[in-house]
Amino acid sequence: MDINLIGGIVLAAVLAFPAGYLIRSRIGRSRLTSAERQARGVIEQAAREAESVKRDAVLEGREEALRHKQQVERETQSARNAQLAAERAFQEKEAAFNRRVELIEKKDRDLKRVEQDLGQREGAVTKRSDDLQRLIAEQTSRLERVAGMSAEEARAQLLASIESEARAEGSRLVAEIRDSAQRNAEREARKIITLAIQRYAGDHASESSVSVVSLPSDDMKGRIIGREGRNIRSFEIITGVDVIIDDTPEAVILSGFDPVRREIARQALERLVSDGRIHPARIEEVVAKVKIEVEAKIRELGEMACLEVGAHGVHPELQNTLGRLHYRTSYGQNVLRHSVEVAHLAGMMAAEIGMDQKMAKRGGLMHDIGKAIDHDHEGTHPALGMELAARYGEPQPVLEAIGYHHDDYAGGSIWPVLISAADAISGARPGARRESLEVYIKRLEALEKIASAFPGVEKSYAIQAGREVRIMVEHNRVDDARAQGLASEIARRIERELEYPGQIRVTVIRETRAVDYAK
Repeated sequence: MDINLIGGIVLAAVLAFPAGYLIRSRIGRSRLTSAERQARGVIEQAAREAESVKRDAVLEGREEALRHKQQVERETQSARNAQLAAERAFQEKEAAFNRRVELIEKKDRDLKRVEQDLGQREGAVTKRSDDLQRLIAEQTSRLERVAGMSAEEARAQLLASIESEARAEGSRLVAEIRDSAQRNAEREARKIITLAIQRYAGDHASESSVSVVSLPSDDMKGRIIGREGRNIRSFEIITGVDVIIDDTPEAVILSGFDPVRREIARQALERLVSDGRIHPARIEEVVAKVKIEVEAKIRELGEMACLEVGAHGVHPELQNTLGRLHYRTSYGQNVLRHSVEVAHLAGMMAAEIGMDQKMAKRGGLMHDIGKAIDHDHEGTHPALGMELAARYGEPQPVLEAIGYHHDDYAGGSIWPVLISAADAISGARPGARRESLEVYIKRLEALEKIASAFPGVEKSYAIQAGREVRIMVEHNRVDDARAQGLASEIARRIERELEYPGQIRVTVIRETRAVDYAK
């Protein structure tokens, strides 16, 4: 507050008192004097406070102005620094751009110079090419005049001569390579097969394709038939097997396409005969128990086969299917034992030639697994087995061994060849398989008949128990080249018309011998 304003207010207040009152009363005067003194004190105090407030206000204003000034200076300095940085960056970019422009201009000059040089060289090359073409034409015309033939005729004659020489040389090399490879292959194969056969000595179980149940007496046949045939009908319906009761003394024949069903029926009938109680309810009870036992036996046989050959990680369903092969026979040979034998033989041969022995055993064990289901599904047992193994995640070599061990597989894999060789060894070993004498003789006669039917064949002989057929040909009608073709034709015809275990060797004999195999 202004000091002059305060003083004026106080003076006005003093003058406002009535003069008569002041004159009349001394007390009033003394009070007036005191009030004046107080007013002056108040005025002085107010003046001092106002001066102090003024000084504080001036100081605060100066400090505020200083702060504003410093802030403005800082912002100005920051803006100046940013501007300087932007100017430096722009100058650097401008310098780089200038350098790039100079480099591009230099490259442009160099490119123009190179184009000029190329143009000059192209002209020189074109001129030389024209000169060469002219010289070649002159030389060609001179050669044609000297040789008395055109260039096309000379080229054709030269190519024919080279082709003839190349064919002759190629035929000679092919014959040498084939002879050398055949000699070495036969020697090594004979060594490997001999070692495998010597190292593996498996038993040969021969089982019949039909089941025969012995009876204590012929009276038991009537009890099996039952009143009005109800027992035998119930038995056939429950087991799915035909019961043949004929004049055979003390025996009943069970016939069925499924070997597992036939085995269940055989064991059930043996128990019923032993127990003596034969009626439909008892038949159903015994068949159910035997079926559980046979299925358990099948699982056990499959697990034991995998354990025997060291095939680990086989799916349980594949193990069960392998176990079913125990009740399947091929030419009297138990298929499960045959598969185990093939696995061991294949593993031995794989070890000799440096292949995976475990994979070979696995493929050999499963190569005939399709035979366990071929009576339930359509298709050949290799195709069915390959499909089944693929469904349960078997590796590719095993699938190839299963699917192609009876075929001429052209996929480049050696697994089918290895398994096929082991399969042939197992089936061809003496005592492994059996045939009736009549079937055996008919097969030998059919072999000789097929071989003798070809023109140029003089004589034919089936030898080595039907494992080989030797054919003597007329030398004036069959030459060396025709001999090999004749062996192949006879082998293919045997494959088409005959059924036989293993393989048959076809040997055509003239001055030279050509050999092929019916697999």
